[in-house]
Amino acid sequence: MGARHRKPAMIGAGAVLAVAAVAGGIFAFSGTNSNAAEDCGGLDTALQNNLTFIAGQQANPDAQSDARIANRQAVVNLINQRRAAAGCGNNVQAKPEAGQAATSGEDCGGLDKALQNNLTFIAGQKSAPDSQSEARIANRQAVVDLIQQRRKAAGCKGDGGAANAGQGNANQGNAGQGNNNAGQAPAQQPTKQPDANQGNNNGGGATGQQVCNGSTVTLSGEGGEPAASSGTFPIGTTLKVTNLDNNKSTTVKVASVSGSCALLNNAAFEQVREPGKFLIRNARIEKIG
Repeated sequence: MGARHRKPAMIGAGAVLAVAAVAGGIFAFSGTNSNAAEDCGGLDTALQNNLTFIAGQQANPDAQSDARIANRQAVVNLINQRRAAAGCGNNVQAKPEAGQAATSGEDCGGLDKALQNNLTFIAGQKSAPDSQSEARIANRQAVVDLIQQRRKAAGCKGDGGAANAGQGNANQGNAGQGNNNAGQAPAQQPTKQPDANQGNNNGGGATGQQVCNGSTVTLSGEGGEPAASSGTFPIGTTLKVTNLDNNKSTTVKVASVSGSCALLNNAAFEQVREPGKFLIRNARIEKIG
């Protein structure tokens, strides 16, 4: 058969949509550049946005992060090809949030504070152990290891105050008072059980936008009324945190800054905790208001 009788090749619908998404969503720029009619400013902005997204996924990974990063890296490569063709020469980097580490967008101050609080709690358990101290220390050490991983990814300098963590808690008066605030004393736990029921009642009917999928939740080590700390949401934001392992939930306001999506202070954590555990690995976080 002659060439004129050949059927044209068919492009799958998925491929058409993928190309359209990249072309329409990433490269819809009107250009003034003399080399390739590309707008270097627009290309640089698109590149920075994608690099920032990748940095955020690397700093706070979940089960889908590898796939997201691979897709965005492919987009980054395409943008860089067009920048090269257009003669764009700016050194574009991921954009950190104000006051956060340039490598991952994490708040080193919040991470350091969480690290100090957990190390101080461990020191208190070692100095005044009881039958549950070994389990508490093991759980808190797991939290410390996670925080240290995030500090490393964020490029945080120094030891985060770890050297001084076991020498008393100046912000809370003294080491003994700090340990009590951390929920160490067994005598304090029965008085907090009614709060747990109250937390379930307050949070049971509230629904909101699910956020920070895949995040774990642990103690901030702070005392006071039930509250949260966050590096993602501003102070005053209302969050509902549900422990999916026991179906307990609490609704609290963000009262301070941390290096995580959400940390709970001692009183709030008591409302949703499982006995002997200091980390919620299976959590649902919702933004209520």
